[in-house]
Amino acid sequence: MKTVLITGCSSGYGLETAHRFHDEGWNVIATMRTPRPDLLPRSERMHVAALDVTKPESIAAAVQTAGPIDVLVNNAGIGAVGAFEATPMKTIRELFETNTFGVIAMTQAVVPQMRSRRSGVVVNVTSSVTLTAMPLAAAYTASKMAVEGFIASLALELDFFGVRAKLVEPGYGPTTGFASNGAERLVGLIPPEYEPFAAPIMNAFAAPGAVTTPQDVADVVYHAATDTSDRLRYAAGADAVALAESS
Repeated sequence: MKTVLITGCSSGYGLETAHRFHDEGWNVIATMRTPRPDLLPRSERMHVAALDVTKPESIAAAVQTAGPIDVLVNNAGIGAVGAFEATPMKTIRELFETNTFGVIAMTQAVVPQMRSRRSGVVVNVTSSVTLTAMPLAAAYTASKMAVEGFIASLALELDFFGVRAKLVEPGYGPTTGFASNGAERLVGLIPPEYEPFAAPIMNAFAAPGAVTTPQDVADVVYHAATDTSDRLRYAAGADAVALAESS
């Protein structure tokens, strides 16, 4: 039986991805900062564990407890939308600590065992902001683009050892908790000078057309994890697929 460790499973993409792998018969290590076993099925194959990807000691404990990991899904992330000039450096650092350095730290913690076994997959959930330039998302985009560059390079190193690295790029998912998880970071990020520019953009966010659902992402993450080809990028959700096809 194969084992997957998924970060950020308290809601949205991570929670649905944990369900998907469990439904497929995998042993699932569903991690989150504050464990909520009630969110997931009670099963011998479902294990809920505490993990804060910004804390080295938390990463070390989670990886040691998990044992052999066949697939690592780096899903944990935080968001922020607003004018760049109004975004405090503290907030930008928070974005990079989770979205970028958290991914790098988790990957570095798990890769040695995969390399030694000459098998394994690292799947990284980024965003469709990496597919096209989007306004009011400069800092967030930077944190996700850094992961794309990191994994594109790392994939070449890992391939020598039979380990695959993948990128899953979800579109806009208004039901994933993105806004609520970043509520405190959004306060004051659209100053009065930016309101004429930001208003139509925020209105579009409130009434989107095609969107991405957690199920969309879970399906694509599972596909990427089990795809033995050398494909690197996988768009997830109708809007992301359209962007990928037009870019």
